[in-house]
Amino acid sequence: MAVPLLDLKAQFVGIEAEVRLAMDRVLASQHFIMGPEVEGLEREVAAYCGVRYGIGVSSGTDALLAGLMALGIGPGDEVVTTPYSFFATAGAIVRLGARPVFVDIEPITYNIDPAAIEAAITPATKAILPVHLFGQCADMEAISAIALRHGLPVIEDAAQAIGSEDTGGRRAGALGLMACFSFFPSKNLGCFGDGGMVVTDDEALADRLRVLRVHGSKPKYHHAVIGGNFRLDALQAAVLRVKLVRLDGWTEARQRNAKFYDQAFAHLCPDHLTVPAIRQRRHIFNQYVIRTGRRDALMEHLRSLGIGCEVYYPGPLHLQPCFADLGYRPGSMPHAEAAAGQTLALPIYPEMTSQQLAEVAGAVTDFFQA
Repeated sequence: MAVPLLDLKAQFVGIEAEVRLAMDRVLASQHFIMGPEVEGLEREVAAYCGVRYGIGVSSGTDALLAGLMALGIGPGDEVVTTPYSFFATAGAIVRLGARPVFVDIEPITYNIDPAAIEAAITPATKAILPVHLFGQCADMEAISAIALRHGLPVIEDAAQAIGSEDTGGRRAGALGLMACFSFFPSKNLGCFGDGGMVVTDDEALADRLRVLRVHGSKPKYHHAVIGGNFRLDALQAAVLRVKLVRLDGWTEARQRNAKFYDQAFAHLCPDHLTVPAIRQRRHIFNQYVIRTGRRDALMEHLRSLGIGCEVYYPGPLHLQPCFADLGYRPGSMPHAEAAAGQTLALPIYPEMTSQQLAEVAGAVTDFFQA
C-alpha cells in the first residue's frame, strides 16, 4: 500500500463545502488584499496563541524579514540562531545585511541548545532567534533568562509550531517579544498558497509591523520608513479561518498517530532507531522524525514501497555554500551535522487510516529485522 508523506486531498474532502463558501464570500466582496477577512484571521490567530496582536503577512519568510526589520536589524548586527532549520531562518538575517551566529542544537529535541547561546553573544548581538522545530517549543524558559540578562529581544521562529506549548502551558507565539508563523500548505495550519503572520503582545511593535508590510506607508503614499510588500490576501485568510477551528482536532489526530508509531517502534529503540523526544507540554508533530544510523538505506527501502518520507534537513545552514564567508567548517556544529545525516520524517498527517499507519510501521520494522 502506497502512503504519501502528506495528503492534502484527504483534508480537503472534509472542508470543501465550507472553504468554497468562504472563498465565494471573498469573491462577492471583491476585496482581495487585506480587509475584513485578514483582520478576522489576525484576531483569531492572536487569541489562539494567547497574545493581543496578529499581523498577517505574505509568507513565513516575510514574517521573519518584517520582524527583524521592525527591530532595526541591519549591517553590522548579529543574530544568534540555530544551524538546523529551513533556510529562511538565516536567510532573512543575511538579507538585511546582518550576520547569523550559529550555535549547536540539543541532540534529543533538535532545537537550539540554550547552554550554547550565552557564549555566542557579543556587543554586536541584537536578537536571539530560536526555532521551534518539528512542532515542539525550544527551551524558552532558559532562552528568555539569557535574553533578559543581556537585554536582547527574542523572536520565535514558530513556522512549524502553531499550537505547541512549553512546560508551563504557554503557547508558541507568547514566549518571546514576537513570533513568526508560516501558513505554507504543508504546515499543520496551511493555506492554498503562501501566507504568514507575526504575533506579539507589544502594541508599538504591532504598529511598526503593519506599516512595514505596506512599503512603510502611513498614511498612504507617505513613507517615513522603507518597508516591503508583505501583505496577506483575503482569499488565503478566508481559507485559514475555516481551517483554524479544526486545528486542535487535527493536532490530536497527529498526536494519536505519533503514539501509534512510538508503540510500534518501541522494540527497535534504541538499538536501531530513536523516536521523537517530548520535552515540552504539547508537541504538535508538524513532522514525526525518527533517527537512525541507517537513514539513507531506510529511506530507499520506504520509497521503493511507495511510502513517503523526507529528510529535514540534509545540509545544516552553517555549511551551506552561500554562508561560506561566515567561516564555519565541518565539525563546528557536531549535533546539527549528525542530525542532518541521520533523521527521517515519516507520514503523520491527521487523515491517515489505521491501515496506512500499520503499513508505515511494518515497513520500518521489516527493514530493521530483515
